[in-house]
Amino acid sequence: MSDHALAANRQIRFEASDKPPLPLTAGLGLQFAILAIAGIVLTPAIVIRAADGTDEYLTWAVFAAAAISGISTILQAVRFGRIGAGYVLLMGTSGAFIAVCVTALADGGPGLLATLVVASSLFQYLLAAKLALFRRLITPTVAGTVVMLIAVTVMPLVFDMVTASPEGTAAASAPVSALVAMGVIVVIALKARGSLRLWAPVIGIVTGSIVAAVFGLYDFDRVTEASWIGIPDSGWPGFDFSFGADFWSLLPAFVFVTLIGAVETIGDAVAIQRVSWRQQRAVDYRAVQGAVAADGTGNLLSGLVGTVPNTTYSTSISITELTGVAARRVGVAIGVSFIVMAFVPKLLALVLAIPDAVVAAYVTILLALLFVVGMKIVVADATDYRRGLIAGFSFWIGVGFQNNQIFPEYLAGFAGGFLENGMTAGGLTAIVLTLFDEVTRTRPRRLRCELATSSLPQIRLFLGRFADRNGWSRAMSDRLDAVAEESLLTLTDAEEPPDGGEPRTLRLTANKQDGRAVLEFVAAASGENIEDRLAVLDSQRIERPAERDLSLRVLSHHAASVHHQQYHEVDIVTVHVDVPDPRG
Repeated sequence: MSDHALAANRQIRFEASDKPPLPLTAGLGLQFAILAIAGIVLTPAIVIRAADGTDEYLTWAVFAAAAISGISTILQAVRFGRIGAGYVLLMGTSGAFIAVCVTALADGGPGLLATLVVASSLFQYLLAAKLALFRRLITPTVAGTVVMLIAVTVMPLVFDMVTASPEGTAAASAPVSALVAMGVIVVIALKARGSLRLWAPVIGIVTGSIVAAVFGLYDFDRVTEASWIGIPDSGWPGFDFSFGADFWSLLPAFVFVTLIGAVETIGDAVAIQRVSWRQQRAVDYRAVQGAVAADGTGNLLSGLVGTVPNTTYSTSISITELTGVAARRVGVAIGVSFIVMAFVPKLLALVLAIPDAVVAAYVTILLALLFVVGMKIVVADATDYRRGLIAGFSFWIGVGFQNNQIFPEYLAGFAGGFLENGMTAGGLTAIVLTLFDEVTRTRPRRLRCELATSSLPQIRLFLGRFADRNGWSRAMSDRLDAVAEESLLTLTDAEEPPDGGEPRTLRLTANKQDGRAVLEFVAAASGENIEDRLAVLDSQRIERPAERDLSLRVLSHHAASVHHQQYHEVDIVTVHVDVPDPRG
């Protein structure tokens, strides 16, 4: 193992399965909860204030959001069956839902919002169960485009909050408070190092609130009237089962944002695995499926109690990497801290009393970063002009519909205003174009056979014809044969069927991409991960039977890359094979 790898490993003080001391666990859990509670509370506050909701409903929604965030965070850490990642993933209210939640509250009230959240959460369970199937549809290009459009749809509401000073106060009170809060957050975020940067939002909001208090904008009465311990008196807001035009026009937008939130969860679940183990491991997509299912459970619970949906917080990864503590116990401690905070109304009132202008300043920076995140996702995935065209065209279609600039006289009332939301219009455009691109590409060659060495002659014949169709040499055909044989041997070695049991089925797909061959082996779920086994070959400390590793070594020699994605129901091994240099 290299010195660099050893140094990286030493940075992890406690792995995911370790049990750190209780004082350290409780202290880190409380610290992380304090960092995140402002974002959890402010999101429903923004939504309800923008929709002119009542204070009673705001109090209930904030209480419910904190409690559900705690339950969801614990669920992510402990992993109940197939629900939960088994890693430290903070769960909190999702800023991506601000625009659609504001519209739902304004059009139909809390009942409509609760119904839409519950309905859209069911799609996350479907995505978690069929994650392997949806991997070609929910592409990074689609996700990044919709993430950018989230900022486009929300920013007009935020600008109104920044500039609106309450009656009886100085006209400059709101803008000055917002500028101070924004300036402090930006300066600390740009110049601070280490843990101080994590506190930039909290410091900025506190500073802006102090300035706002000088102008008389901070609501001290709310804080003094709040009790120390208790739950809101207003209670559950109920559901709206009328399923009218408002429901059907907003449901696609909620589903889009839910799926995008699931894509974000997938990214977070992959990233947290990279920083949770001393020894680098291949990504376990079963944990990713669990994270998406837990995200869906959190949204389902949010809808049942009538508050805004939640999602994973990407700060989980940066905090884990900073502290070097990835133990699951810390995730449980964070969740417990959220739940305790939910039953302390005075603590929540301190956050709710923050003026709209200061909240808007915080959200402006949040949406700016969210827009850049979406842009980075698109840029990283847009490796050819097709994906770039899909992203750019879909984005501006979304902007146009959001501002009623695209044939408003013809499309304004189409499908109950279905296209009036820029995120819905742009996201739908991106998905349609992605499907069109996939359908019109060269169709790959497919073979279905038994996952056994007896299928080798059938596989060789299939790959020989594939090589001939692409005009490849005999050397390339032999290389494909070798890769397929070693992949097959490795998969069958991973888990043999029990005596008398049904043999596993293999689906082999062969395609030509960018001048190289791409072979995809899809089989029923097995045990070990091939990427992990390949990584073990580089370690001299672990003694393994040489004959067991022979197939792996041959596969590693012939393949340009090997990726093994393990899901609950299926294994997908993707092997890229370069054409041999004719010069030898």
